[in-house]
Amino acid sequence: MNKRVTVVAKRWKRGWELWPSTGGVTQSRTLRTARQQVVDYLDTVTPEIDHAGWEIVIQPELGALLDELQSARREQERAQQLQLQASARIRAAVAKLQVAGLSVTDIAEILGVSRGRVSQLVGSGQGAE
Repeated sequence: MNKRVTVVAKRWKRGWELWPSTGGVTQSRTLRTARQQVVDYLDTVTPEIDHAGWEIVIQPELGALLDELQSARREQERAQQLQLQASARIRAAVAKLQVAGLSVTDIAEILGVSRGRVSQLVGSGQGAE
C-alpha cells in the first residue's frame, strides 16, 4: 500500500512543527530530518502499518518568501533554457563560419574565445543535434 502524506512544516524556536495531513503534530530540529520524524510519528500512532515506503511531502510554511523562491526558480529554469538555445545558435554560427572558409584562429578572434574553445564548439555540434 503506497500512501501520500502532506506535511505542513511551521518554523518555531527549536526547529519545525510538523503537521501531517493525517492529523496530529510532531517536531523536527531540521527539515532534513523531517521526513523520518513523520514516518516515526506515524509508526507510533498506527504501529500496525509500515509507513517507511509512504510518500511524505514536506511543505515549509514560509509565506511570501516561498513565493519569491518559486519565482526565482522559474527564472533560473528559463535562463537555463535560454542558455541552451544560445549555445545551439553559437555552434550553428561557428559551423557556418567554418563552411565559409574561416580558420579556427579567425573564428576564435571573432568570438573572443580561444582556439581550443572553437574546436570544442565545432566538435560538440557533430552528432550532438
